[in-house]
Amino acid sequence: MATITKDMLIGDILDQDPEVAEFFFAMGMYCVGCPASRGETLEQACLVHAIDPDEMVQELNARLTSVPQKAEK
Repeated sequence: MATITKDMLIGDILDQDPEVAEFFFAMGMYCVGCPASRGETLEQACLVHAIDPDEMVQELNARLTSVPQKAEK
């Protein structure tokens, strides 16, 4: 699984692990379900919602590294 960076598209992050949507929701970023937001970078979304993008990157990466990886088919 790729390390999350603030220049990644939200859609790509959700494709890696759809369950990280809970972190977006917890930060008040309910727009992750909007088709347009899938083409927005994490940093762009954070700035619109007055969230520190570096903090969000840390939280997302901590989540992704704590979850056991599924075997690829």
